[in-house]
Amino acid sequence: MDGASDNLPEDHGPFGRPLFDDPKAKALKRVGAIDVGSNSVRMVVFDGAARSPAYFYNEKIMAGLGRGLSETGRLHAEGRERALNALKRFALLVKALNVSPVTTVATAAVRDAEDGPEFCDQVRQETGLKLWVASGLEEARLSAQGVFLGWPTARGLMCDIGGSSLELAELGDGTVGRRVSSQLGPLKLAEIKGGRKGRKIIIDQTVGDLRAQIDGDYETIFLVGGSWRAIARLDMERRGYPLKVLHEYRMTSKSILSTVKWIRGKSVDELRSITGNSEARMMLVPIAAEVLKSLVQQFRPKSVAVSSYGIREGLLYEQMPFELKRRDPLIEACRWNEAQNARLPGFGKSLFDFIQPLFPKASPELKRLAKAACLLHDVTWRAHPDYRAEVCFDNATRANLGGLDHNGRIFLGVALLHRYKNSRSGTRFDDYYEMLDARALQQAEILGKAMRFGAMLSAERSELMGALKWRPKKKHLELRLNAATRDLFGEVAEARFLSLADAMGATVEVIQ
Repeated sequence: MDGASDNLPEDHGPFGRPLFDDPKAKALKRVGAIDVGSNSVRMVVFDGAARSPAYFYNEKIMAGLGRGLSETGRLHAEGRERALNALKRFALLVKALNVSPVTTVATAAVRDAEDGPEFCDQVRQETGLKLWVASGLEEARLSAQGVFLGWPTARGLMCDIGGSSLELAELGDGTVGRRVSSQLGPLKLAEIKGGRKGRKIIIDQTVGDLRAQIDGDYETIFLVGGSWRAIARLDMERRGYPLKVLHEYRMTSKSILSTVKWIRGKSVDELRSITGNSEARMMLVPIAAEVLKSLVQQFRPKSVAVSSYGIREGLLYEQMPFELKRRDPLIEACRWNEAQNARLPGFGKSLFDFIQPLFPKASPELKRLAKAACLLHDVTWRAHPDYRAEVCFDNATRANLGGLDHNGRIFLGVALLHRYKNSRSGTRFDDYYEMLDARALQQAEILGKAMRFGAMLSAERSELMGALKWRPKKKHLELRLNAATRDLFGEVAEARFLSLADAMGATVEVIQ
């Protein structure tokens, strides 16, 4: 059974058995990754459900190791000192947080600099951390695996931009295909003479060479890297996009070209005030935007998606057993949340089984969203009752969840809102609701009200909850109560049942 241990809970239908309690998954419960990049040095500690981990600790220093590398061939002196100080701090934190294992990887600046080996030796002597210097192709592979952590079915082209390099990798069928690496990093491009025109010649020529090496048709480009995320944040601002979660944010080539032009007309200070990024990051964004413009013009994707997961998440994914890799990150994360925070862990499965008859022809995507909602239906019970519905919506639309696009987040948010609130009127989410069509909004409301009603029938065993039967052609909803628990169907439960029927436009029948 998917490699799970025998003492795990019963099977959860089409979603398999939860694996976060499996010994192989527990071994990944608190894993650390330190990424020594050309522009930043970051430590991340993952915790929780290994397939869709929470960020237990996340710290970044904009050291600028790669500044001036093209001219001197050496790591930037001040950047080197700042990076070393950061690594000394991280080494102490690793011990204090009891992180094991921890992997420390260095990328373009350290691998290209003549004093890179010397820096690695110094780091080992003064911190005890052993820097693994990844080649450009290895960097591409790890970043691509980071994308798979959030998108198990990702298909297209991964584009990872760092301070001193740009890596591309093909994605499909859960595997990484052809990979290429280039020196199209903003730190290096900033040193090219001739300003934007001089850079354009180099950028277009290099992207053309990369296109010749990776010559497939890619409907989707997945963007990895802080500069890309800053551009996406600016695209959101320009468009007036209501949801601010960057992971799985989608852009079109046309939108990107408009945003690149819009960025060109803004000062660095104006851009910083919008995104909240550091000056060191924002100085590179206009140059990264020039690279992105060339990429979309030459690769012509139908969609461009932002991935918050990259090389650090790829290091975690690398350590996962196969049976964990192929799990749905959304469902595993929701199971973990239920196990940790619900009043009745395990009831989410019973609730899902109870409401399934309401969605007889549901798509696989609707089924997984319904399963996720049922698992999360009670995890915010500690919030004040007056605000519980809004907290549910906020959690769904802002939580660190993989395998969930933006429409899915809003659908989940609306369903969980209706789990605690009969009506959407008077909430502050009208701009979000407009992102769903009328049919999706109705389905989310029905799901939420079904959970709201089903929670009233919680019993020792799922079969005691009774059964729903839905006849869509006749628009007739039947509730058959169990003799042993029929008294659970009191006044409040009846009112919620009628509210569900109203959302479905259904006549009702209660069989006792």
